[in-house]
Amino acid sequence: MKIPAFRPAIVLLLIASAFAPACLGQAAREADVRELRHLETVWNEAHERGDSGALEALWADDLEIAVPKMSVLTRSDAVAFARSGRMKFVHYQTSDLRIRVYGDAAVVTGRLQRTRVLNGQEVSDDWRFTKVYVRQAQRWLVVAFHASEAAPPGD
Repeated sequence: MKIPAFRPAIVLLLIASAFAPACLGQAAREADVRELRHLETVWNEAHERGDSGALEALWADDLEIAVPKMSVLTRSDAVAFARSGRMKFVHYQTSDLRIRVYGDAAVVTGRLQRTRVLNGQEVSDDWRFTKVYVRQAQRWLVVAFHASEAAPPGD
């Protein structure tokens, strides 16, 4: 039996169209991961520069921040604190980043090592953190940031 010449082309077209949504989805996810990695850099650099405006642009209206030795902060608390200039960051660096995207939500985890000056005293922190982003109006915004003391090496 002779197979018409157009039949293999149709089969290939059907196979390609079956994988196209997965490829497009993967490309979109990779673009989101790149954007979130960029926003992590913006976050870090804004802390080092004391750029409260850049931080405010990253924060959702319902932001909640929970870090060691501080009360939980809302967005308005965080804005007031950032604008006050009471804390200066000498060093603010993240590592071990893991970025997971779930549609219009994303979770970023990693390690944060920072050195800050508060009330004339230099203090260093070594934290593990979790940051939650949501996509609103085509922009990624931080809705939650939680940090805790990192375990000592070897633990």
